[in-house]
Amino acid sequence: MYIKRNIGWGLILRYAWKNIFFFIIYTASIFSLYYFLEWTFIDIPFQPLSVIGIAVAFYIGFKNSQSYDRFWEARKIWGGIVNYSRTWANQVLSLVNDDQETKSVLIHRHVAWINALRIQLRQPTSFSLKENAAVEKVFKKHGEQKPACDATKIFVSNEEYQDLLQRKNPATHLVKNQGLHIKTLCKEGKITEFDKQLLHGVLEELYNLQGKCERIKNTPFPRQYAYFSTVFTWIFVLLLPFGMLNVFEAELQEMSRDIRPWFIFLMIPLSVLISWIFTTMEKIGSNSEDPFEGRVNDVPMTALCRTIEIDLRDMLNEKELPEKEKPKDNILY
Repeated sequence: MYIKRNIGWGLILRYAWKNIFFFIIYTASIFSLYYFLEWTFIDIPFQPLSVIGIAVAFYIGFKNSQSYDRFWEARKIWGGIVNYSRTWANQVLSLVNDDQETKSVLIHRHVAWINALRIQLRQPTSFSLKENAAVEKVFKKHGEQKPACDATKIFVSNEEYQDLLQRKNPATHLVKNQGLHIKTLCKEGKITEFDKQLLHGVLEELYNLQGKCERIKNTPFPRQYAYFSTVFTWIFVLLLPFGMLNVFEAELQEMSRDIRPWFIFLMIPLSVLISWIFTTMEKIGSNSEDPFEGRVNDVPMTALCRTIEIDLRDMLNEKELPEKEKPKDNILY
């Protein structure tokens, strides 16, 4: 999640430099064919192009709205994970009549769960967004493609860790292990049957929250909207310079000879600017489709996991607490 109020041009250019370079070359080539080689037949009326532009703008607006809904739902789910994590720790500390070690095991296993879930959600899928090398370089610094079990190693026993290595969904098994542990405590008389139901109620909600995350992760944004939004945008920006020729040619008829050369050359930057605006609007939606990929606009799960860990270990009265996650390149992961 980008945390500065204004996005720096360095980051913008990481995303946009290839498109801008292409638009300059493409528009300048069309301009040269028309004015220097006198291919005057290549211009097209701007009126139908403006209709296409309006349609594309509505389509992009719809896509961006739905993409943001996916991000906001994901953020609300992780807000629920934060709240229920604190509830779990509070109930363990209040209801379990056992030594501090047992309480520590239950709470540390929960910290292992949130971190395993985070790593699982950040694994790439067949429909994951691929950016240019300059952008991908930023995200490869953070090592979130490691196996999910690696994030649990310091929070669970070695025996439990070895078992998790064999599992396809470690996060699911961590919550299962919590339930089995609670069952054992109830049999030993260290919690009452009512306490057991309260604790299982929290575990049920944690499973619900995990399932909601997996639903968003495993259900791609409908490809007919995502794909054709890109196709329509590029059709528009590729036709745009031809329509701009027609607009500028009409304006030239009413201008003096002194102004004409300067006015003609305005076609190139204006065409590049409009093309960049449309492709950027389309890319904003694409970058918000999958909120768990660990990219600039995604849910900052690493920071949320660290916040939960600090809160829960502080509730255990541990002294050596980790520091809060700090932004890297103005991005909170």
